Formats: sequence, structure tokens, C-alpha cells
Amino acid sequence: MRLGSLRQLTLASFVLALVPLIALLWQSQNDLAKVGKMTHVETRYVVDVVGLMQQLDGAAIDLERALRQYAIIRNETVATLTDNAIIQFIEALRQLCDTLPDSATCDTIKKDITQLKTFRNIDDTLLLNAYLNSLSNNVALMRKDVDIAIQQRLEVQKEDLNAMQAKQAWSTAMLVSVSLLLILLGSQLIVNPVKKLKQIIRILAQEQGELPPLSTKAPTELIGVEKDLHWLADRLGQLEHIRTALLRHAAHELKTPLASIKEGCSLLSEHVVGELNTQQTEVLSLLTSSTQRLNTLVEKLLDYNLLLQQAQPTFTEVNPNQMVKDCLEDYALALQEREVTVDIRVARIWVDEELYRRILDNLISNAVAHGAIGRPINLAIYEKGQQVLLDVANRGKRIAPDAVKRLFEPFTRGDDPRNDNVIGTGLGLSIVSDCAKLMHGDVEVVDVDYADVCFRVTIPQEERQ
Repeated sequence: MRLGSLRQLTLASFVLALVPLIALLWQSQNDLAKVGKMTHVETRYVVDVVGLMQQLDGAAIDLERALRQYAIIRNETVATLTDNAIIQFIEALRQLCDTLPDSATCDTIKKDITQLKTFRNIDDTLLLNAYLNSLSNNVALMRKDVDIAIQQRLEVQKEDLNAMQAKQAWSTAMLVSVSLLLILLGSQLIVNPVKKLKQIIRILAQEQGELPPLSTKAPTELIGVEKDLHWLADRLGQLEHIRTALLRHAAHELKTPLASIKEGCSLLSEHVVGELNTQQTEVLSLLTSSTQRLNTLVEKLLDYNLLLQQAQPTFTEVNPNQMVKDCLEDYALALQEREVTVDIRVARIWVDEELYRRILDNLISNAVAHGAIGRPINLAIYEKGQQVLLDVANRGKRIAPDAVKRLFEPFTRGDDPRNDNVIGTGLGLSIVSDCAKLMHGDVEVVDVDYADVCFRVTIPQEERQ
């Protein structure tokens, strides 16, 4: 499934991330509307019930006044007014009792009104006062019922608000979490192809392993970049093959004319074709020296070409003492005026013997060529953690920090003159770096207190397992 362009994916992710937030906003608006409606209803209820209670209080006062007037002035006009006061009280009571259906005081007041309806037959003032006191007490109880009812409604409203607030909190947490998950999902759809691009670039830079297959679930732009990187890998492979072939053929083709020149110089130097005068001998000496330098360059090119072709090292257990001994014997003449200090603290190392020997050869050759004449060279092989370290140190001019960065690049030579008056090829330290990388190690220039220049090669020993 193709994901479309990067712009479409970004916009779609943004819209999907907004959907939960829009839902949260819609729910918040609904809750606010419910709260407003609830507040309006409860406020209206409180106003109405308080108003009805005030009407009942007024009707009770008018009824008591009318009854006491009739007790003093017993005529039909006052009786009619009293009947009207009873009717108004009953109507106010009915309206209030309809608002408070659960109030038991309503029935009690209705009994009192039933008794007071017979006011024409009540001649005893004490009995009338008892009826009126009972009515007044029950009206006061009704007032308490109104307060209780209002308080209960407020408690119910508070519980509803708390429940709505809890629901809003849970909804907010859930919808925000969903939004974050959608954002992470959208970003992951972009991050994963980018990580794959970084992996491809790392493989191209380190020249290790094969490239992963082309992605099918990625934005179009990133798939295009991945295709370009695959094309670049193919192109680099072609250029590497051309370079390797060029080095191999050039070095091989140079061997034939070089052998002829060397043979001709040898015949001239041995006076096979006749005696040479002083000037001719001097020219022959220059030719012989140049031929020797050219032969060294060709051998270095062949060695470097062979190193480029060796893709996989073969790790074996190697005795470092014997390897160092053989290497120093090869450089016996160059080391006649120098003291070589050897410190080997491991009995066996797990390396590619051929690659490690090349590292030793080139580092010792570099120390001889650039170290101070008559000063010692220190060589140490020791173990540190899961790594074997090789230190080759010499006395002489220190290497500038800026030059260290370019030191291990091919065909890069230092500016300082060599002790052996031989023009270097600039491949020695590059071969050391490439050999170390083939064995998953590294080489660097480190500072030590006993020498001016120290090259340290680190080779991991995980291959033992």
C-alpha cells in the first residue's frame, strides 16, 4: 500500500490528530449547554417555590386575621371574607404542594383547614387559638420542607456537575491520548523511511553489507530518495570496480618496463657494455635510485589493491611474540641504530594474521622513516576489556592536530622529510586504517607521556565467541 506524497501524509496526519480534539470541543460545548440549562431550571424552581411559600405565608396571615375578626364581629360580610381567605389559602397550598409532592406537611395543613372551615360553629376562643396555632406551626414546618427541598435539589445539581466534570476529565484524557497516538503513528510513518535512508547511507559510507530492498510503504518523495541511493550504490560499485581494475592493471603493466629499466641499469653498472665515465656513473646512479623508488610505489599500489579486494577477514589465534619477532627481523638493517622496546602482555590474539602483519609492517616503517634518528621506538600489545590494543610510538616532531584528520587518507604524505630520503607513497597509514576497519577496529593518534607520536590500533575480540 502506497502512502502518497509526503505533503498528503502530513496533512492527513494533521487532520486525523484534530478529529479527537474537535470531538472534545463538541462534547465540551454540549456539557456547557447542559450546565446552562440545568442552572436555568434550578434557578426557576427556587424562585417559584420561594414565591409560592411567600404566597402561602401571606394567605395564612390573611386567614388568621379574617378568623379573628369573625370571632369578634359575627356577621355574614366577615364570614364571606373569611370564606374567601380560606379559598385563597387552599389555592396557595395546592400550588405549593404540587411543587413539593413528597411533603407530608401538606396533609396536616389540609386537616387544619378542614377544621377551620367550620369556623361559624366555633364559639370557644381557646379552641380557635389552638386551631390557628396548629396552622401556624404547620406552615412553619412547610417552610422547612421548602428549605429541605431546595437543598436537595442543590445537592442533586452538585452531584450532576461532579459527574459531568469527571466525564469531561476522562473524555479529555482519552481523546488527547488518541490524538497523541495518531500523531505518533503519523510521525512513525515518516520516521521509519527516514531511518531506513540513514541505514542505507551508513552502509554506503562503511561499505558493509547489502542494501535493504526498496520500501513499498513510504511517502513517494522518500521512496524516490531511496531509489536514488540505490542507484548511487550501484554507481559507486561500478566506480570501485573501475578503480580496482585500474590499480591492478596499471601496477601490473608498470612491472614490465620497470624490469627492463632495472636490467639495463644493472648491465650498465656492471660495465657489461663498456666503461662509464664519472658523469655517466652519476646519471646511472640517479636512474637506479629513481627505478628503486618507482618499484616501491608499484609494490605499494599492488598491496593496496590487494587490500581493497579482501572484503572478509579470516580470524585465527595468532602468537603476537612470533609475529613481532618476524617483523623486526625484516627491518633489522633499518633498526640497527635504534633501540626497539617491545612490551607484549597477551599470549594469544584473535585477528586476521595477514592484515595484522600489514599493520605492524607499515607502523614500524612509519616510525623508522619519521622518528628521530638514534631514539628508541616503543611497541606494545596488550588487552583492555574485550579489545586488543597495539601501540607503536616514536620520538620526533609531533603531528599537528589539523594534519591528524587527513593522516589516514590514501595518497596523503606528511610535510616533514623522511629519514631514509625515500619519497613516500602516502598509502602506508591508509593501509593501516583499512586493515583495522576490516577487522572491525580502528586506528588513532594518541598522546602518551613517553613518546612524541603514538599510533594506537584497537581490534575487538568478540570473534573469539
